[in-house]
Amino acid sequence: MYGELMKQKLIGYVRVSTDKQIESGAGIEAQISYLQQEATRRGLELEIVSEGEGASGKSMGKRSALNEAMNRLDKGEASALIVSKLDRLTRSVADFLTVLERSRKGNWSLIIGDLSIDTSTPMGEAMATISATFAQLERRRIGERTKDGLAQKKLQGVVLGRPVVMQAATVEKIVSLHKEGKSFNAIARLLNAEAIPTTRGGANWYASTVSKTLARVAV
Repeated sequence: MYGELMKQKLIGYVRVSTDKQIESGAGIEAQISYLQQEATRRGLELEIVSEGEGASGKSMGKRSALNEAMNRLDKGEASALIVSKLDRLTRSVADFLTVLERSRKGNWSLIIGDLSIDTSTPMGEAMATISATFAQLERRRIGERTKDGLAQKKLQGVVLGRPVVMQAATVEKIVSLHKEGKSFNAIARLLNAEAIPTTRGGANWYASTVSKTLARVAV
């Protein structure tokens, strides 16, 4: 009797992964709203578990709330794991297929809101696998486009990364020492001896750092 009652329960999983989502609270609220609406529509009890703030979607290994939820599902304490979006569960096809296989063996279902998928049906299970594969493909394509774009900017002479900021007095000192005939290594040693900070606030100057500084001012 207890097992049959527990089978009428959905375990809803929520996760936020960025500081912006954490600060706004919108990420969690939107996820919970979907879970509640879907549980009401199905006439099932809902228990929500949360991973907490800032949990990464790249790997499931460190997500204790998700792993505990799946352990309970394996024991028959609920009929399905429900998430509002696939990326709340995982962003890895390999991890998703692991969860899918685990749900098969444990006789529980996956419900994924943004894909309108319910793996309690054969079609839903097939669609879940296909959708996860294409989602990862698109993320890789975006990564490739971003990489290609950065490479093109480098070819055009665009300086990437944080802007370099150096005190004018430090630049003048380096230029002056260079005009006196000091080598890059000698200038670096002098700057280190005087504890003059680098552009990034560090304490160690190198010949390469001096060389790059001189190149920027076109000495």
